[in-house]
Amino acid sequence: MSLQLRADLMLLMITFFWGRSILLTKIGLDHLQEYNLISLRFTLAFLLSGIVFYKHLIKTDFKTVKYAFILSFILFIVYVFATFGTKYTSVSNAGFLFSLTVIFIPLLSSIFLKQTPEKKVVFGIALSIVGIGLLTLHNQFKIGFGDLFCILCALFYAMHIMVTGAVAKHVNSISLGVLQLGFVGLFSIIFSIFMEKPRLPDNYESWFAILALSIFCTGIAFIVQIIAQQHTSPTHAGLIFTLEPVFSSVFAYFFTGETLTSRGYLGAVLLLVSVLIAELDFKGLLKQNYKKYME
Repeated sequence: MSLQLRADLMLLMITFFWGRSILLTKIGLDHLQEYNLISLRFTLAFLLSGIVFYKHLIKTDFKTVKYAFILSFILFIVYVFATFGTKYTSVSNAGFLFSLTVIFIPLLSSIFLKQTPEKKVVFGIALSIVGIGLLTLHNQFKIGFGDLFCILCALFYAMHIMVTGAVAKHVNSISLGVLQLGFVGLFSIIFSIFMEKPRLPDNYESWFAILALSIFCTGIAFIVQIIAQQHTSPTHAGLIFTLEPVFSSVFAYFFTGETLTSRGYLGAVLLLVSVLIAELDFKGLLKQNYKKYME
């Protein structure tokens, strides 16, 4: 198994975790304010991951702290827009708009890095857009405040993926991931203190949402993302992340009994096909099969 394929499978795992995050965020926002929710999510993730990876943190240098601060600043903006966007729009619209990251990455890469994506990746992106729309857009689509926040979230997350890919190869990736969580937690605590009345959850449902968000969707996810992005491109990462609405639909089916329409199932299939198109080396496979046939 190649390093890139292994990295892409790691990204697929955390996309599976993120598939439940919109629903969990909705649950958390029923009982907590926005910055309060972000602060609890990231502070708990930092503390838990810091305990697990304390040996890496002991060896942290200034360069790692600097890169973690830069990444965390972008990620904090991402989650402010994500949390407010989730609150003020539907789950379907949020799932679609968050996935626009896959469009912004090649656009930003071509503008700032002068990188042209492979043709198969471009085709996979186009196919994924159709798939996301079929899967998530069930009603008339209108741009509101929540939708605008989600679009900005996707834009800044594309920036985060690109910056992560640029800096993760130069420092200890685990230390970088843990410190990033800590800085986001710190930023959100400060905003919560000055703009809200921060408090702890007071019921089982809220604690379940916060712990699940902290452990799986934040602590494990962002550390694994940084490790994986050392061996794959930002465009590949963004395309894999478009599978999040598929996993969201799976969780909705098992936990709330929701089922997809025939259009939704078609969209899910197109998303899976789009990722396979971007991942598989068709020319290499054809050459390999041709050689075997000629032998």
